[in-house]
Amino acid sequence: MDNHSVLIKQIIGKTIKALRMKRDLSQEDLAGIHEADRAYISKIESGRSEPSVHKIFELCEALQIKPSDFIKLVEIEYERLRSELLIKKRSLF
Repeated sequence: MDNHSVLIKQIIGKTIKALRMKRDLSQEDLAGIHEADRAYISKIESGRSEPSVHKIFELCEALQIKPSDFIKLVEIEYERLRSELLIKKRSLF
């Protein structure tokens, strides 16, 4: 798996966690709404598991966010981190 894939997986997880916490939900709460296992939610949030598109849509419904808005949040964070990495890389040379 390349670095971009790992980064995207981590951003998806962090975004889900931030939205869950904003809604004042525990991992168990989200798992119950989403009909999933709490350990699965934990793996997604920590970037150890990559949810399918179908699961992302289900999570978005549970978190009361449009999938397009969720993807936009992920994209914004990805671009921010990518820019930071490029700046750091350039400063090394």
